[in-house]
Amino acid sequence: MKKKVLLMGKSGSGKTSMRSIIFSNYIARDTRRLGATIDVEHSNVKFLGNLVLNLWDCGGQEAFMENYFASQKDRIFKNVEVLIYVFDVESRDWGSDLHYYQSCLDAIRTNSQDARIFCLIHKMDLLPEHQRDQIYNERLKELRKRSEPLQIQGFRTSIWDETLYAAWSQIVHCLIPNIRMLETNLDRFCRTCEADEVVLFERTTFLVIANAATIRHQDLHRFEKISNIIKQFNLGCSRSQTRFRSMEIRGSTFTAFIDVLTNNTYAMVVMSDPNIQSAATLLNIAAAKKHFVKLEATR
Repeated sequence: MKKKVLLMGKSGSGKTSMRSIIFSNYIARDTRRLGATIDVEHSNVKFLGNLVLNLWDCGGQEAFMENYFASQKDRIFKNVEVLIYVFDVESRDWGSDLHYYQSCLDAIRTNSQDARIFCLIHKMDLLPEHQRDQIYNERLKELRKRSEPLQIQGFRTSIWDETLYAAWSQIVHCLIPNIRMLETNLDRFCRTCEADEVVLFERTTFLVIANAATIRHQDLHRFEKISNIIKQFNLGCSRSQTRFRSMEIRGSTFTAFIDVLTNNTYAMVVMSDPNIQSAATLLNIAAAKKHFVKLEATR
């Protein structure tokens, strides 16, 4: 099952860096050595077993952008499931950015009218913290107005924090065919275990796929923070030629277990009881494995 994902934006906006962090296990500081994308780079990323993300990373130099709309429109913009357009928040030519964005929307309307559209206002870490909300809201408001009648979803992102994982988790979430069934069964598993929360991560990227909770939380970005931490830990394991399989974390008010659920996913189970025995929770995860393996096979 192949889904075409189009990644576009002006040169230097950060498209290739974010793609490399999410799908190629780069760390943020290593993206500085990446060169500019020439024309279009294609990659097929296996995601959740039989789902393949067909990524088209389109170079953003002016000559390439003009060529996409003049002579390659049918090839590039046909059969697109998701368009991700990346804007550099510090761009000195916002008018030119909007011009190419609107040309892209025109091509999408003609060739892939059902495509989902995500706008990423990127490199937010470069702004003073007290200006970020205002500038982001102003940019997103203008993008929504210029996108009408199409609906868009916006995210503020940076390669240096969890916002990148938050955005990409939402993007891949809309591409999973049986996501509602998966969420329903995850909720049932959470309640059966009497857990506070259960989170499902994709095994390679560690993006959040789904979650279920029985209590309210204040930190809306907790999953993405965990994604970031565990992925960095996993990369550390790889460098020492070991493989990460499971983890147990105990605090004064909670216990969290992370373990393999299927060949393509990890599950994190969070319990309020800091004294709960590991064996009981791990047995629950083991008992659920066959069921979730079957769910993956039905997509």
